[in-house]
Formats: sequence, structure tokens, C-alpha cells
Amino acid sequence: MIPTLGFYFFRRYVVTTICFLVGIFALVFIIDFSETASRMGGLPKYTPLSGLAMTALRIPMILMQTVPFVALFSGMAALISLNRRYELVVTRAAGVSVWQFLRPFAVGAFLFGVLAVVALNPIAAWGTRQAAVLEAEWGSNRKSSGSSIPWLRQRYRGDDAIIGAKAVEDKGRRLLNVSIIHFDKDGRISFRQDAASAILKDGYWLLNDVLETRNGELPKRSPTAQLRTNLRQEFVQESLEKPDSISFFSLPRKIEAAKSFGFATEPLETQFHSMLSLPLLLVAMTLIAACVSLKFSRFNQSRAVILGGILTGFMLYVVTVLVKAFGSSGIVPPFVAAWLPVVVAMSLGATILLHQEDG
Repeated sequence: MIPTLGFYFFRRYVVTTICFLVGIFALVFIIDFSETASRMGGLPKYTPLSGLAMTALRIPMILMQTVPFVALFSGMAALISLNRRYELVVTRAAGVSVWQFLRPFAVGAFLFGVLAVVALNPIAAWGTRQAAVLEAEWGSNRKSSGSSIPWLRQRYRGDDAIIGAKAVEDKGRRLLNVSIIHFDKDGRISFRQDAASAILKDGYWLLNDVLETRNGELPKRSPTAQLRTNLRQEFVQESLEKPDSISFFSLPRKIEAAKSFGFATEPLETQFHSMLSLPLLLVAMTLIAACVSLKFSRFNQSRAVILGGILTGFMLYVVTVLVKAFGSSGIVPPFVAAWLPVVVAMSLGATILLHQEDG
């Protein structure tokens, strides 16, 4: 294929992708800011400016979730536009096969995936951690039992307790919005402590703004309290950090650290392989977009194409999330969980294109 034509198709794909990203960014920003304002507007530390900051921190992670759909719909939009302007008709008439003029789109999708992994993912991981810290600080006067909180267990000198926190700071030395549940020798809950923060000192946790609740007694509040521990800050960090809040470049080190502490590494390995497979997943999305966009129709194509693209993208997204959950739980090997949807999607797209174009 002529290099000028390939560059033209590549440029059209890049411009379409940027337009989709800008549109999704604006839409998600408005929706997330409205949701944040309605959910946290009553907190004492909340201000409209801080709500905007919270939304800005969470936007990169939300955009990471939409990257496969952006690749799918930008490929569909670019191909439909070229079809309606007869540019693909002329290209085919010149003897250029579908595999040749799809090459710039596949290269663009692959580069888009690489940029998402090496640039957007680290920003999203950092923003997720900072957003969790802000949310924990705003909600420090509320009990956190209703939220999804990672927990770790400690046993020290007869005291059996589990510790949960909404956010981790200073590499595991400081926890925010902390809940500690203590158990007696029979495994029953003896009492609970809720604290605004917990700082790991030499051999103990320093709890601040503590509310202690025991069965049959009124809750007692104290400015500080101590909880003896033998935990190290590296252990705490590895236990409480979520895989999606870890940068792609930090995942190999985190996996090795988790192995050294005896933790299950399946969630981290699944996340790592998912990031590795993302560029090829976007190429598969482009092939699927081509399957529903290459049939020429000047006026009556959009409705069927959009419906087919939405259904295909939704099905692939559901399968990807489901298999990834199996990989994180250890039911399926992480490598298989991350790469299986990519292989299936690419094989399906290539098979359909071969049937449509080559008979």
C-alpha cells in the first residue's frame, strides 16, 4: 500500500480516537463530579473545589476502563466515515486488500494500547491512591463498615484482631479511616475500634480519634490509643494495596514482594498480564470494528453498525471482566485469564474478515 495512503488512514484513526477520548472525558467528568457532590456534599471538609480535585484524580482510572470501547468505536467511526465518502471503495478498486488498509488502524490501536499502559495507567494508579486518601480524610468522622475495605489479620501476645483501612499512606506506615475488630480466645468478637488514622510505630499502632465499642457498654471515645503489633510496614502495604492502584511498572516488584511474604499473587499477576495484553486487545477490537463497518452503504448503515458494535463490545467486556475475576481468585491461571479473551477476540475478528473478504 502507498505510504501516503497508510499515513492518511492512520491520521484519521488518531484524530477520531482523540475526539472520542475528549468526549468521554467531558461526559465522565460531569457525571462523576455530580455523583461526588451528591454523595459527599454534606461532609465538613468538602468544598466544590475539592470535589473537582477528587473527580480529576479519578478520571484517569475511569478512562482506563473505557479504553477498549474507545478503540472499538473509534475504529467503527473512522471506517464508516471512509466508507461514506467512497474512500474505501476507491482504495479497494486500486487493488488494496482489506488486510493492507487495515494495517494503519491496527498499528494505531496497538500504539494507543501502549500509551494507555505506559502513560495513562501510572497516572490512574497514582490518582486512585490520592482519591482514596481524600475520601478517607473527608469521611474520617463516619464509620467505614459499609464500604469495600481490604483487611489484614494480626496475632500478637494473645490478641487476635483484623485491621481494615480505606487508604494507605507513607508506604504502609499510615492508615486512614481504620476499623479494628478484636476476637477472644473462642473466636467471638470482643470489641471494635474505629479510628480516624493509625500510624505504625516501633512495635505498636498509634490510633487517633478512637471510638471503642464493646457489647453491653456505651461507646467510648478517646483522642489516642495504642495497639501492640509485630507487623512491618512492607507487610501492611502489600496486604492493603489493591492491584488497580499499583502502576504497571511497579507490579513485578510487588509480585516478588508478595511472594516473599507468602501472599497470594494471583490478583497482581492477573493485573500485570492484563496490562501486557491490552495493546493486542485493542487490535482485536479494531478487527471486530472492521467486521461490522466495511460493508458499503452510504445512508442506511449507522443503526445496524452501532447496535452490532455495542453488543459485540459489551459481550467482550463482560467475558474479559469475568475471566479476569477467575484469574484473580486463582480458579484460572492469571496468564490464561488475561490472554484468553484477546486470543478469542482476534481469532473471531480475523475469521469473520476472512469469510467476508476472501470467501
